[in-house]
Parts: sequence; C-alpha cells; structure tokens
Amino acid sequence: MARLLIVDDEPSILEFFEILLKSEGYEVETVSSGREAIARLDQQLYDLVITDLSMPEVDGMAVLDRVKEVSADTLVLMITAFATAESAVEAMKRGAYDYLMKPFKVDEIRLVLRNALEKSALRRENQALRREVNRKKGFSHLIGESQKMQRLFDLIERVAAGRSSVLIVGESGTGKELVAKAIHENSSREGKPFVSVNCAAIPETLIESELFGYVRGAFTGATSNKRGLFEAAHEGTFFLDEIAELPSQVQVKLLRVLQERAVLRLGSTSATPVDVRILSATNRDLDDAVRTGDFREDLFYRLNVIQIRIPPLRERKEDIPVLARHFLEKYSKDRDHRIKRISDSAMDRLMAYDYPGNVRELENVIEQCMALEIGEEIRLESLPEKVRTAQGTVPSVPSSGFPTGGLHLEDEVMSYERALLVDALRVAGGVKKRAAELLNISFRSFRYRLLKHGLDTGEDETE
Repeated sequence: MARLLIVDDEPSILEFFEILLKSEGYEVETVSSGREAIARLDQQLYDLVITDLSMPEVDGMAVLDRVKEVSADTLVLMITAFATAESAVEAMKRGAYDYLMKPFKVDEIRLVLRNALEKSALRRENQALRREVNRKKGFSHLIGESQKMQRLFDLIERVAAGRSSVLIVGESGTGKELVAKAIHENSSREGKPFVSVNCAAIPETLIESELFGYVRGAFTGATSNKRGLFEAAHEGTFFLDEIAELPSQVQVKLLRVLQERAVLRLGSTSATPVDVRILSATNRDLDDAVRTGDFREDLFYRLNVIQIRIPPLRERKEDIPVLARHFLEKYSKDRDHRIKRISDSAMDRLMAYDYPGNVRELENVIEQCMALEIGEEIRLESLPEKVRTAQGTVPSVPSSGFPTGGLHLEDEVMSYERALLVDALRVAGGVKKRAAELLNISFRSFRYRLLKHGLDTGEDETE
C-alpha cells in the first residue's frame, strides 16, 4: 500500500484528498503547514508527497527541498491556484514530478497518481536489480572480496540513495573517483551528467571561471558567455577531487552554491539555479587544514555530511590476488600473446609488498611485468626489484576473521555503529523513537549518535 503525505493550509483541500485517496486504497496522512510537513518527513518515509506551493512561513518549495534531502526516491506533486510558468519550471528543476492546478479534476488526479507511483515502483525495482548486479561484479570497477571492501560496498549502496554531500577520504591511488562514480551510478541521478574536476590540476587564475562560468565582457578575452562546470552538471553529480587544494576565494563561492543551490557567473548580477549533488575527495587531513586556517570550517561541515574512508591496499592485502588477476586479464587483451597466470613465488612477493601507491601502483607493477615477460606466466624475476625484495609479511585470514595486519579500532567501531543506526531506522520505517527502542538506548542518546555520524536531518519528537 503506497503511503502518501498531503500538505495544504486549507482544511477543505486536505479533506478532499483524504477522502479521494483513501477510497483508492492509499495510506494517507495530512498536515496543514509546511513546518509540520518537514517535521513529519524527518520521522517517516513516504512514496509520494502532495504539497501546496503557496503556504505561510514554510512554502511548498521548502517542503520539496526537504523531501529530496531525506528521500531521493519520494515523488512530489505541487499544487496551486496561482500557477505561473516560472513557478512550474522552478518546481520541476528542483525535482518535482508534476504540477497540478486548482480546481482539481478527479480523473486527472487518479491518472497522475497512478503514473507517478508506477514510475516509482519501476525505479525501485530497477535499482534493486542494479544493486544485485553490482554486488556480483563490484561497483564501477571497484574490486575486492575483503571484509573492508564489502563494508565499503554496503556504505556506497546506502549513501547513493540520498542527496547529502559526501567526503571521500583516502590515500593517493585508492580509487576515490571510482567510489564517486559508484555513488552516482547507483543513485537516482544515474544517466545524468557526472562531472569530475581535479582542483589541483586547474591553475588558480582559471579555476573560478571554469567552475562557475562567465558572461561576455567579464574580463579581457571574455568575448561570449560561457557556462561553468556546475551548470554542466545540472541534475547530475559534481565530483571535486583534491578539494583541499581549492583556493580560499573559490571556497567562499562554493559555499554559496551549496547554501543557495545557484551559481553566479563571473560578471553576472543574476544567479542561475543548479541541482547538483556534491561529492568531494581528499588525501589530506581536512581537520588539520581547518585548524591551520587553510580550509574554511563552514565549507568543511557542508562537504563532510557523510564521510567515506577507503582503506589503503596494505590494510586489505587479501584483495591483492583478485586485483592482480583483474589487471592481468585487462592488459592481456591488448597484447599479441596472452599471459595466463602469475607464478606462486611472484604472487607471494606481490602479497608481501606494502604499495605506498595503493591499487594504482599494483596496476602499474602488473603492466610493467607484462611488458617484460615473454612466457605465459609472470615469474618472480619479472617483478620490479622493490617488490621482489619486499620484507613485508603475507597476510593470512585466521578463523576469527581478524586481519593479521591489524586494523584501526576506532574506524571499525564507528563504521559498525553507523551501520546499526541506519539498519534500525530502516526497520523502524524511519521513526527515530522506535529505532532507539530497537537498539535499547534512550532517544536522547540515539539523536546524539545520529548527529555524530551526520545522519540527523532536523528536529524530532522528544522522549
């Protein structure tokens, strides 16, 4: 049974929808203000929200924005008696499914609702199938069978469904852009643009115009209008790699984009609305950059709503064989002769090396070996000297499943606690008080833990 939320400040409209939709077999809840709707959205998940556009204090646009923050799969229908082309376009740009005008036609409402909910059900089914395929083949070329990688895949699944900003943290070569692409490909924005920018690769004098665009005459050489990369990513995902290298003046403008969801081209006086999900990545300690004043604290909290840490390869050495064979297969296709395997002695040395360059370095090692090897297998003699003489230890997996290379206890505990919070909310249907009861902790403690993990979305019921 589809669950619907109706939001309107006119009692007669609420009564009309409640009678009509309950008779159609839907589960219906009604609220008479945008503020009450936002509070309800923080407690419950809905298949579809029908909201009036014009309401005092908190209007329908604010309700639409909150829906998209807490549940990207929830569809929104906007209703108004004062429809204009501008308001209709704005609502659709910001994620509304459709737009209805008062007075209503009952048959039209039934048709629109039926089509909307069928689309929603089909999308959920497609996402479930895609998740199953991804589970079998990995995520966007992310490869790993270790417990750490399986937890990473689970986190990507959960994060992809929302629209919160994500900060991806990891050493160089761990695959931060692959994680960003996996989030995009498993989200409702799949099929929309995925725009990736390396903040360290663009000269400081050009990065502002590249990101935000400019209008004709904004500076010498600006002979025509140019849209920036933010506008190019409209309705999709914008990935900012090496975010710590962003110049301070650009940090200010990025913060404004996140707050206002609009970009101001250089030389322009009017902002352009953009609907983008921001993913960012860094191999530096942003907390330290904030302390030293190199990175804005307010921007850091906007970007770090959800943080994903990618483990370095030395912490998941059990994935080295499957990665090595993947790269062997990849580069064999480009060569006249096919190298079929890696010798046991060579694999032992590959497993012993610590890979300061992570997965990217392992790929480079395999490609180098294949360029030198003339037989059907990679032998110990083909390995680079630094790998061949590595003094590390080959990990084994004891029966307890505890990695012999050790682990970061705080990271593991935090990851497990976050997963339990998310699962409890799912089982409780989004009702926080019920989720706290399932975990046998107080509501106050539950709210504190949600805030700690960046999962809280606003005010909620009290104990």
